[in-house]
Amino acid sequence: MTRIFALFAAVTTLAAAGAAWGQSLPVRIDQASRVTLSATARDVVIGNPSVADVTVIDGRNLLVMGKAYGVTNLVVLDARGRTILDRQIVVSASDDGRISFYRGPDVYNYSCSPRCERTPMPGERDSGQGVYGQWAGPYSDYPGRAEAAGAKPSGAK
Repeated sequence: MTRIFALFAAVTTLAAAGAAWGQSLPVRIDQASRVTLSATARDVVIGNPSVADVTVIDGRNLLVMGKAYGVTNLVVLDARGRTILDRQIVVSASDDGRISFYRGPDVYNYSCSPRCERTPMPGERDSGQGVYGQWAGPYSDYPGRAEAAGAKPSGAK
């Protein structure tokens, strides 16, 4: 009887983990994913706007954009204040068209399409020195460059 209970507990735990996995929305950094809602939204809230941002296309369609690596959540309410959607957002790097070159403890990341270009990732090191910082400026200053070109900052009207 104890074995059956232990087996049931293990299966229940695995099923719950699978259900939680199905509830997350993977979004790639610097890319957008479309979310279609089951009802018309009135309020849309992102837990941590530093990790992801949301654009409302219309009352039933959203675009979730990955801004930084991490996990946050998205909550959407209808006109009566009922929850339409409550989903975890996981922002990560895309593996498509990427290669990582390992040389001892050093890691060198590249994006390839059709030729490969250096794209350092956070935590990358080069012979004990943090190499990400020297390469990160051009990759992390998108908003500053866009504003200098005349684009409005995110959320500005």
